[in-house]
Amino acid sequence: MREITKIIVHCTATPEGREVDVEEIRKWHTEAPRSWSDIGYHFHIKLDGTLQEGRPIERTGAHCAGQNFCSIGISYAGGMTKDMKEAKDTRTEAQKDALLDILHELKEQYPKAKIYGHRDFSVKACPSFDARKEYEFISNC
Repeated sequence: MREITKIIVHCTATPEGREVDVEEIRKWHTEAPRSWSDIGYHFHIKLDGTLQEGRPIERTGAHCAGQNFCSIGISYAGGMTKDMKEAKDTRTEAQKDALLDILHELKEQYPKAKIYGHRDFSVKACPSFDARKEYEFISNC
């Protein structure tokens, strides 16, 4: 089993209110130009809070360059304004609840893991909010 020291939160960088599911993301990741072997994230959260499994946790993800070997990637549908001009925290209450639940669960399974946003490792707005600050109370448990 991989040693998990990071849980990294992402958004799909899609317009507010547009549903995206794990199968659509899998297509984005496995078709050209990426042509990866599978979806890059381990989990995805739909607008209604449904948690979907992506790449198995046992397999290294493809979601955050330089951090994949020791991390679990979680995405949520959204992260952009409806007109796609700006990053925006578009999480629904159901997505926030589901994200909180999976973060607690993963922290129990991987007590050494700290929670980050993709933006903590890249020059991106993703996940369109400060995940490290918002979930610091979980990371420090």
